Amino acid sequence: MKVTGRHTIGIKALLCLMLAISLPLNAQWDKDVLEFRGRLALQDGKYAQAIEQFNILAKLDTNAYWTYFYRGVAKFNLGDLRGAKTDFDHSVRINPIFTNGYHYRAITESRLGEYDTALDDLQRAIELRPGNTGLYYSRGVTYFLSQRFELAIKDFDKYMRFEKDDPSAYLNRGASYLFLGDTLKALTDYNKAIKLDRFDAEGYIRRARLYAQQQRYDLAIEDMNKALDLDSSNTFAYFNRALMHFEKKDFISAMKDLDKVLEYEPGNALTLYNRSLIKMQLGDYEGALDDMDRVLNINPDNVLAYFNRAACLIELGRLRSALHDYDKSIELYPDFAKAYQNRAYIENLLGMNKQSKADYLTAQKKIKEYNISKQSGSFADTTRKYSSLLSLDADFAKKDFNDELLQNRDINIKLKPLYRFSFADSKEDTRKAFSTDYENATLNEFLAQSILPLQVSEENSGVKTSQSLFGYNDSRDDIYFLKGIKAIQEKQYNLALNEYNLAIEKAKGNQKAFYLMNRAVLKAEMVDFIASIESNVQTLSMDDQGAAKARVSDRVDKHYDYSEAIADLLQADEIYGELPYIHFNLGNLYTLSSQMVKALEYYDKAIVEYPQMGEAYYNRALVLIYIKDREKGCIDLSRAGELGVKDAYGVIKKYCKEDGE
Repeated sequence: MKVTGRHTIGIKALLCLMLAISLPLNAQWDKDVLEFRGRLALQDGKYAQAIEQFNILAKLDTNAYWTYFYRGVAKFNLGDLRGAKTDFDHSVRINPIFTNGYHYRAITESRLGEYDTALDDLQRAIELRPGNTGLYYSRGVTYFLSQRFELAIKDFDKYMRFEKDDPSAYLNRGASYLFLGDTLKALTDYNKAIKLDRFDAEGYIRRARLYAQQQRYDLAIEDMNKALDLDSSNTFAYFNRALMHFEKKDFISAMKDLDKVLEYEPGNALTLYNRSLIKMQLGDYEGALDDMDRVLNINPDNVLAYFNRAACLIELGRLRSALHDYDKSIELYPDFAKAYQNRAYIENLLGMNKQSKADYLTAQKKIKEYNISKQSGSFADTTRKYSSLLSLDADFAKKDFNDELLQNRDINIKLKPLYRFSFADSKEDTRKAFSTDYENATLNEFLAQSILPLQVSEENSGVKTSQSLFGYNDSRDDIYFLKGIKAIQEKQYNLALNEYNLAIEKAKGNQKAFYLMNRAVLKAEMVDFIASIESNVQTLSMDDQGAAKARVSDRVDKHYDYSEAIADLLQADEIYGELPYIHFNLGNLYTLSSQMVKALEYYDKAIVEYPQMGEAYYNRALVLIYIKDREKGCIDLSRAGELGVKDAYGVIKKYCKEDGE
């Protein structure tokens, strides 16, 4: 059951009001300008831009609690709940009586599933501002989410004494009544919500599902029709209407609704699963098999998918394949009595009499155990209708069943590209960039001594230079190095490699490390070039067994050898082991070589040396999520976003959703 209304949009809903609140007037003009730009960006929904402004403000004044609060609002709306919570923490630490800080932190904690701490924060906020009715609403929602429905109702009651015309409150109180089994009061609240707002599809959806629970399917379908008239792209409504059609044995209409869901969400595994079951009802076993294959491609641990696919395979005469699926069902759920029964049947048909007898006896034993314990919902219950459709709100609401990263399958991870030396606009720009971003005396000295202005960049070639280098003394090793950079700009990669070789041959000391870094990048990109990959796009994918490999295209995968490039970087690191760019590049190449432990080691080193390197946090996050350490990965993504890597927020929205969102 979804929660609706102010809690789900709490931070957005109050944003305009908060933006109107005046700040202390003791700030300097430039701070005021930054604050105005940040608040305006918030109001316009440009959240990443807002974060940039508030980042600067946070550096100028570490005690400005409003700065952290606003930045938290921006992060919240970008889906970075962990980062938002950290900023709200900071705001109330600076100002312990800041009610909005506690309120918004509570909303964030609730979204994170931290219900007890959210309730503590809401209680603190209520103590500070007992007249703020919105706090009771938020607490009611939090009680609801933590399944304390009686307390949720009490808080919704308090809120509705003052806000009698808020349809979302009636919807949420109605949902609370429904969970307590009071369908009459739930229906009354749903009716009131619809009366207050006849143009909100959610009210009709709620009432339809209540009617369906009462097996009043005609009324339920009528309400779903109204909901879809108001919101024709509401996949949740299509899905639920399909369930209702199915219960009325109208399989064709059910199929059409599920097809509609998949038009919008091709990777919705729950819909694919249910469509497969309907196709089986209609005798379309090949179609059912295709859908169940897709389900298992997305979620390879779905017990019921294996079980039902086996039934499909039996109908198609593929008994050995069916036997394998029953094996997998039992492997995933050893108490699955029905799977033992069905496997015994297949084994008997295949002449495996001994195995068949053993499975039959195991099934009887499991059934007896079930009857004694009466395990609710256990797969040991052989009377359960495995062909019935499933309606799982929590799973459906996630709407990200095509999230194949977490299942280690067929997903691209686009790493931030390698760092290399390239031409800069001017020495002044170079010095300015490094004074504000990364300070390293050895590196700065190297840059200052160059004939042409250089920079460390992620770009492939940097600023184009038309300057000829032939008039300079070739005895200088940096001439060969510069010629190498120029050759890359002209896409003469073999020439560039020769020039780098000469430069490295002549170089001494730390200079050699810098040359080796560029040669390593060139060697890595030559590998990519040979494989017809764009030079600065590096990706990681996973095969069916979860093995990592570099990706050539959307359809063709191949392993690539970055060992020569890695060897150059390791030599560079041995010569001068204090440059984060070398360690970042090693992290990338080890990632592309499927050596994730090594990759993390070098990203760690880069971050220790340069804590402001957002790209290192970003790439490390992708590796962490890849190896299923999602919590740490999402923390890194939050930090990357804060440091200006805007792509981080797209990844956060995709992979850092909490269960139940």
